[in-house]
Amino acid sequence: MNVRRSIAAAAVVLAAPVLSSCGVNFGAQTDQVYNPSVGVDDRSGQVDVLNALIVSGDDGSGTVVASLVNNNQEQPDTLRGVGGQGLTVQPGGSTTIPPGGLLNLATKGRIFVRGENVVPGKFVDVTFTFDKANRVNLQVPVVNASNPVYADVPLPSGS
Repeated sequence: MNVRRSIAAAAVVLAAPVLSSCGVNFGAQTDQVYNPSVGVDDRSGQVDVLNALIVSGDDGSGTVVASLVNNNQEQPDTLRGVGGQGLTVQPGGSTTIPPGGLLNLATKGRIFVRGENVVPGKFVDVTFTFDKANRVNLQVPVVNASNPVYADVPLPSGS
């Protein structure tokens, strides 16, 4: 009888981890990168472009907003330009992305754009070019500046 009990106890101990992992999905959505925002992301290069969008106060003009993350831990990079077909761009702020650091265009970049597609609800093709990293092409959404989330984003004059 002791042998049967020992075998049963061993079977329970060995089966517990297997049974407790039933239903575990290692490819579940919770294991994926989640962007709880309106903007779009690109993590394919040396510089990550995160939550890119355009905040528009008036149809035809707006401010490019994105966080640029330098994945190089030793060398800074520089944002050389933001552009797109049919866009007129007025740069005005900081362009240096520190090593392993971040440049937030909403607070330091001050990149104003004008174009007929800069209208809330539309998407605009935007290209970010850098001194060292490869360029990044994205279709970014245009959002309305009346949303309280964007209250602190500076807008081009006349917006």
